[in-house]
Amino acid sequence: MAGIVMCEPREMYNILNQSNKFSRLAEPNYLCLLDCRTKREYNESHVVSAKFVDKPAIQCAQVLQEVSRLPIRILMGGYERFTALYHFFRTQKVLWLPREIDEFQPYPLEILAAGLYLGDVRQANDPNIQKDLKIKAQVNVTEEPGKLFPPGACHVFQIPVPDSCDVDIFTFFPDLCKFIDAHMSPTFSVLVFSSLGISRSATMVIAYLIYWQKKTLKEAWNHVLKCKSNIRPNRGFVKQLSLWEEQIHGTAITDISDPNY
Repeated sequence: MAGIVMCEPREMYNILNQSNKFSRLAEPNYLCLLDCRTKREYNESHVVSAKFVDKPAIQCAQVLQEVSRLPIRILMGGYERFTALYHFFRTQKVLWLPREIDEFQPYPLEILAAGLYLGDVRQANDPNIQKDLKIKAQVNVTEEPGKLFPPGACHVFQIPVPDSCDVDIFTFFPDLCKFIDAHMSPTFSVLVFSSLGISRSATMVIAYLIYWQKKTLKEAWNHVLKCKSNIRPNRGFVKQLSLWEEQIHGTAITDISDPNY
């Protein structure tokens, strides 16, 4: 029996936005999202991909936990709290064609609540995403300049490095942290992005968490991995993150010989 756990809205947001080449919502066995409100409320609006069930949430969870190998999550605060934070995931659409699900465009992953996001080039160049997430600053970890909508709308810190084990990315960490500190606020957020949002940008986000929250490399890595399940900084970047951990904490704490890194 898998058990029942409570799910914060940010966790739900990140579950909805997992992607490889395409949104993971296009995978038929990835997520079964059930809406246990009244039929009238469901028809008025619901979260993208949710299906209506005429049964209280706890009863649904109790039934599902008997057959699921994974924990059943109950959303804390329900639909109202989730959509108050992420209104752009509301829809009235009930039936989705496979092509429509394939074309669903995920949003950047939320690393720190309404403050720091991890994404890719497409998301960085999407004006709707910039507006919805109140992004006012970007860390561009690619060799190409990004497109801003409108031009000059964002503050940009460019780190023009390739995704190579031989690249010195360590020297950018102090200025990266200063830039994020200067632009992340209760009303505005920062997007860190690279081509795929897997290696370079993930490295930068991990480095910031080590600095800002004084996390160990292992703790910061696990936090980002929980938000985005397919991060994979290259081996050279991992070694430099270990050096950064040593600089921040005064000693190397995380054993990067572990094959998980």
